[in-house]
Order: sequence, then structure tokens, then C-alpha cells
Amino acid sequence: MSGEHRSEAVTTECRGGRQTRTPNLTLRRFREETRRESRREFAAAMAKVARDLGESLEPDENYVARLETGHIKYPGPAYRNVLTAMSGKSMADLGFTRYLPPTWKASNVSGSHQETTAQGVNEPLRRAIAARELEIESFARLVGVHRKTVQQWLAGRIPHPRHRWKACDVLQRPEGELWPPEIANNDHLTESGSCHNKDKQGIKQFVEEAVGARFAGIVNAMTTDQIDFTSKVISATSRLDRRSLYKRASSRSRVDRLSIAEAMATYYQGMPSNYGLYTAQYSYGREIMTSILTHPDWLDLACPLDASHDRLTFTTSTPDLPLSLDELTVGAASQRLAEALVADTILVDRPLYRLLELKVGKDGIEGSVTVSSFARYALTADLLEGELVDALLVNASCNPGRLPLRERYLPDVTSVLDFSGRLCIGGPEALCAIARPADPNRGPADYLLLVQERSGSVLNSAQRLAVLPKGFHQPMTDYRADARIGSTLRREIEEELFGRSDVDNTITEKFTMEPMHPTCLSGASCWLAENPEHVHIECIGFGMNLISGNYEFACLIVINSEDFWSYFGGQIEANWESSLLRQYSSLDVDGLAELIADPAWSGEGPFALLQGLRRLKEIDAGRIKPLASRVEGIVINKLKRGSAEG
Repeated sequence: MSGEHRSEAVTTECRGGRQTRTPNLTLRRFREETRRESRREFAAAMAKVARDLGESLEPDENYVARLETGHIKYPGPAYRNVLTAMSGKSMADLGFTRYLPPTWKASNVSGSHQETTAQGVNEPLRRAIAARELEIESFARLVGVHRKTVQQWLAGRIPHPRHRWKACDVLQRPEGELWPPEIANNDHLTESGSCHNKDKQGIKQFVEEAVGARFAGIVNAMTTDQIDFTSKVISATSRLDRRSLYKRASSRSRVDRLSIAEAMATYYQGMPSNYGLYTAQYSYGREIMTSILTHPDWLDLACPLDASHDRLTFTTSTPDLPLSLDELTVGAASQRLAEALVADTILVDRPLYRLLELKVGKDGIEGSVTVSSFARYALTADLLEGELVDALLVNASCNPGRLPLRERYLPDVTSVLDFSGRLCIGGPEALCAIARPADPNRGPADYLLLVQERSGSVLNSAQRLAVLPKGFHQPMTDYRADARIGSTLRREIEEELFGRSDVDNTITEKFTMEPMHPTCLSGASCWLAENPEHVHIECIGFGMNLISGNYEFACLIVINSEDFWSYFGGQIEANWESSLLRQYSSLDVDGLAELIADPAWSGEGPFALLQGLRRLKEIDAGRIKPLASRVEGIVINKLKRGSAEG
């Protein structure tokens, strides 16, 4: 199939409810009628003008096809310079219009917040952004959110308080002018961030409405004749100070990965035979130790995540485990829920896959999962990280017996490996490597490696470094088909790399019947589905994160076609879970060494990164060869047992 016809086919097949594209007939007529050129000739003319302008661009006929079919709605600055120079026309005259959400086109909207919200537009916010002469992207960057989040605000969604405050600072407008006054006035916190001076009845109403609507299941499970869980949440909420919570979160983020790993080695002594903490050597003998408990048979798997190898199954025969209800566990759970409500942490009670049994090896992944809930996990096992980090902040002992919640939920290695006997939640995290062509400025052909800085709005690994994509293993609509690890990983690719918010169940309460149907996929995922020979998705390692007891599937995504980068590199964008995306070259020895040594990593991040680099060298040594020549065997796996070697 020719490049011209292929691009048309991709655009047609990718057209779904949210992905409909409008062809740019103006540009096509300019090429065919004014210049009388084929797409290949037009691309060659663009390349010549680019060289004359000093731009390092190499457009081809596929790129021209994507312009004309509407796949690219608005080219980047360098391409805009080339197109206007060769045509003598403006971008508007060539049929390009910068995308603005529908709210920016509503000229007949005026009146109160209630009226504008009812029409699906926050007109005061729209006017304030326009008055500052900001575009959606730049405003979102200044506030620290994704541009799609701003579009949701413009459509009537109310932001979290900390984002409202930041937006008010950026726009230099009072909060009551941009959002309904009753939102600010009825906020359960005062402007100083404290609940102490607010009406107790107001706090009670706020908490009851919040937990009743969002967390009814876990509240009922934690309420007995002797325990009124909602009352405990109300009491905890009234004592909290939002700014103190933010300050504590900042302090927690400064506890480095090595301190946490050493604390886990101290706590979990007496490892079973052949089990230990994942440790690696890199960059002339430098060593890194993680908090991942693993086994030699769980490493260097190179296991394709296809139907014949990815064989996790879903079962309904295992009920959820009973909750341990006493003063310690209920008190910690009510405090966590109160903190989430006060700090506006995104905590949504959605189903998660709980691991029951697992056999993992080079020949495949076998085992079974059932379903539990995110709220149950957040209010039990996920409390362990906060308890540990708080102890490290005050230099308290982390020896066995000194961490009460850990003694209750994850007291020893035997309990860590008892998947079915506890709430064992987790998921995949993947090192993503995208082939890039040689570039006069960047250098030889390489792989782009992506790393994210997690935002403060996430419950797990907030303000830590992590590979991308990363997510909890959870179902969307088909609980049996979605039980495979590859299903979650492909969804996370759509959500975290290509910005599809409709597959994010923290935002979307209802999915389409088949969210990953080809007609719903992004253009990038469509291309990958049509060119399977150019993408490798593998599980490369497995381990248990001792910080919280989570199961971790380290994975690798390799896209080996440079065409993918040319077509879709500009469409990679972080979602709300990331505050920043970092780019690294597979040839940047010093940069990768600094990245590996960064103390801000999450517990599982270096595990996926190091296993991924090792496997990437095996797949395509040419693009990582300079790295391998200086870092002899970038990952030399060793397992450290107990605290003596930790």
C-alpha cells in the first residue's frame, strides 16, 4: 500500500465518536491545483524550503497525507514556518485552525455561573483567560495541569481548591468571580486551610455527603455496632489543616529511595532461599538497591504480552477478605480518608484486580485474580508507605515491632508471598523506548526513553519519579478479558502517553461498551495495531514491592520504527497523573547514570528501568551500543538477602 493511501486508511479506520477528523481540503487543493504536485513532490518542496530556512525537518508523503486528512490539525512552529514560506499564505488561508474547545466559540453566553454552567461553559473563566492573552496550553502549564483538565473547567467542571487558588493567582482574579460563589463559600475549609473555625454542622454535612456518595461500600464494611466510621472521619476532618498536609507531603517526598530500601532490608530479615532485594550494578561498578523482593526465576523474562503467554484469569469464587477492625486500623483508615477529603487527593472507589496465585517465567504468566476495591486498598495496605516514611523523617527505628500498621498487614516475608491470604494489589509499569532517526542537533539514531514525575494529586507514589506508563491492574468493562496484564498496559498507553481521558476511570464513571475498540483508539494506537511488527510489548520482570506489598510487573515497550516518531512524536502528552515528562536518549550514558542514581525514584521505578535497559540492549544493541560499551552489562542482577548485606 502506498504511503498516500495508507495514511488515508489509517485516518478512516481511526475515526470514532471522539476521534472524528475534518480533512483539510484547502491544503489539498493548494497542492493539487495551485502547485500541481503529488504528495511526494510537495514533501520534497517542503524539505527544500526547510533547508533554506535552517530547519532540520524531513517531511515525507505520509506527513503530507496526515496534514490533508486532518490527522494533524495544526502543525508545529517549524512546519508552520515552512508552509507559510513556500505558499506565501497564512496558516488560516491554508485551512489550518488552532483547536479551541467549544466554550471559546460561545459568543451568546452571558449571565450567572448557574446559567453558563447549564449551557456547558464557564464564561467568566473563558473571559479571564482571554483577557490575559493566554492559550489553553500555556494557561494549563502555568497552573500545573493538563490542557484537557482546563477544557473540563471551561465546560463547567469545578477544579480542586488548590488548582482554583493557582488559577486565581495566574489570572489575577478573585475565586468568586471565576467560579460560583457558593463553591468557595461552602468549602469545608477556611481560606487559611483549617477546619477549626468552620461550623461543625457544615463539616458533618460535607463528610456525610462525600463518603455516602463515593465510599459507601468501605464505610459500611468498617462500621459495626461498636464503631461509627463516619463519625471518626468527621472528627478527623475537623482537626486537619490543609496547608500542613501539603507541607507534610513535601517533606515525605524528600525521603530518598535508598533510605526506604535500607529500612525494608532492616525490617524484613530472614529471606527464604533464593529470594532477596533487587540490586544492580551500573556505570563502572556503582550499585543501586531497591525495595523490590524478587527471585532469579522472575528476572529477565522477555515474555511477550500476547494471548498465548499472558494467561492470567479472572475468578469470582474467592470472596474479599474480612477487614481487621480495631482502634489502630479504623483510626488510621478514618485519618487517611479525612486527609484525602481535605487535601482533595483524587481517590475514587473503583474495582482493582487482587492477585490470588501466580506462576511467572519465560514461557508465560499464569495465575488467577479476583476483584477488590481501590478504597479498601487505600485505607489498608496503602497506609504502610506513609507510616514508614514518617518514621524515617524523625529517625525512628524501623525494626520489626516498631511499625504497628506493618505488623498488622505485612509483618514478614511469608505474608508478602502469601498472595491469596492478604489484599495483594498491584499492576504493570513499563519502560517505553521509541526509535528516533538521526538528527543534526541530537546526534545518531537512538531510542527516546520516557520518565515521569508523578503529580501531587495521585494517591500512590506522589511527587516521585516513575517510568511511563504505570498503572494499577484493573478492569474496564470485560472483567475476564481485562484480567491479562497486557490489557491494563495497553489502556495505560492510551491514557498516559496519548491523553485519552475517557479510559481513565478516576475521571470517567461510565466507559463505552468497548473502550479499546479500533474505532475508539488514538491515531498512534491505531498505527501500532496495524504495524505489529514494529512494536514489542513484553514482561521483563516480576517482584513484590515491600513498601506496600504490591505486585509489580516490570515491562518494556519498544517501538522500533522511526516512522512512528515522525508521525506521532508530537502527540505524546502526560495526563493528570504526571506533573512533568522527562526525555532521555538511549545513547546518553551520563544522563542515564544520573537518572538511575536519582534519589526521588518510587520504590518500583528503578526495577522497571534497569530491567528494561538490559532487555533493550538485547533487542537492539545498535541504538544502545555506546551505552553498553561504557556501562559493561548495564544491569548485573544480584539478590541481597536480609539486612546484613543491605
